[in-house]
Amino acid sequence: MNGISAGLTGFGVLLALMAIRVPIGVAMLAVGIGGYGLWTGVTPLLAFLKTSTYYQFSTYSLSVIPLFVLMGEFATHAGMSRALYRTAAAFLGHRKGGLAMASIGACAAFGAICGSSLATAATMGQVALPEMRRYNYSGALATGSLAAGGTLGILIPPSVILVLYALMTEQSIAKMFVAAIVPGVLAALGYMIAVSIFVRRNPADGPAGPRVRWPERMIALKETWSLILIFALVIVGMYRGWFTPTEAAAVGAFGTGVLAILHGGLRLKGLMHCLRGTAATSAMIFLILLGAEIFNAFLAQTQTPMLLANAIQASQMTPMLVLLSMLALYLLLGCVMDSMSMLLLTIPIFYPIIAGLDFGMPREDTLIWFGILAVVVVEVGLITPPVGMNVFVINGMARDVPMIESFRGVLPFLISDIVRIGFLIALPVISLGLVRIFG
Repeated sequence: MNGISAGLTGFGVLLALMAIRVPIGVAMLAVGIGGYGLWTGVTPLLAFLKTSTYYQFSTYSLSVIPLFVLMGEFATHAGMSRALYRTAAAFLGHRKGGLAMASIGACAAFGAICGSSLATAATMGQVALPEMRRYNYSGALATGSLAAGGTLGILIPPSVILVLYALMTEQSIAKMFVAAIVPGVLAALGYMIAVSIFVRRNPADGPAGPRVRWPERMIALKETWSLILIFALVIVGMYRGWFTPTEAAAVGAFGTGVLAILHGGLRLKGLMHCLRGTAATSAMIFLILLGAEIFNAFLAQTQTPMLLANAIQASQMTPMLVLLSMLALYLLLGCVMDSMSMLLLTIPIFYPIIAGLDFGMPREDTLIWFGILAVVVVEVGLITPPVGMNVFVINGMARDVPMIESFRGVLPFLISDIVRIGFLIALPVISLGLVRIFG
């Protein structure tokens, strides 16, 4: 068996294990260890395992992950989601579909301090879903807007997915965060436009709420200034060199922790809950990272990434066609896999291919641009059938809404996503503009 055949066989076994619901981290560990041992022998495998595990987790850069996860845990328990939703609803709730737009805006703001799509969807669903149902919003619009809005959690910085991509491709975490800001804002605006079109076609699905007076709007806005300050401090401080990414994550976690104590009523029991949640999530991420490291080491031994890169270059496919093929694969994988698994599995293969293609821009810009595109397309996978993790989370909270209705509700947002991806591909400056301005 040649190298590329062995690598593709490994992929097939991995997908088969995932199909029978073996956790992705365990599946990658099993296939990686088995494949590496069969390809190189037991002694090289043991030599690799004894050093790889230590070096994987002794990397200082990885400490940024549990700190951002802790920041999200504090944000969830600080009651920030309610303040953000009240503010957004005060400004938008009087419009048709306004509460759905407010949910999307609140998801975008909460994602800026949470960094997890599932957590954003679940937290905002608890706040916004009862309000939309109270005003007789249709199940499709209520669940669809929350499922789509939740996807903003992995795009708007700080984002654990962006951190992982930056570490795997040796890019600047700060630049990745800055590059995601404009695409994230465009995503939120695109979703709001989708809501507007939705209710224009079906006015009864999103009736307008009462208009809130300007003094009350200002009071609501005042409740969110601390969140804006934390977000600005983390992003600006990191990019301007005031903090390293790990220090910025620590500052963000400390700031949200203080807010959770002062405004969210966080006490010792809640603190322990946050710490346990952080430990469980971080352990899950690190297990997947270890599995990806060993599986990718097996692929490296078979030279699958290099052979694929050479084959693509020899095929004389245009760089844009290669890029579109990769993004199409992400859309297909998004129907059956979660976002983190997709990136950890594919980036070691796609990275050398993209790095070797000429898109008319510096290599660093190309990798940042591709990273944003990959995260955006992965984000779409969170609301595509048949998996659509965000749809399942929100539908589980709205038990009276059939699953088919929730998937029907996300269709306008999927169309918005496809349009946005087209703009990001055609106009790399959307992702790279702020990076070049502040670089």
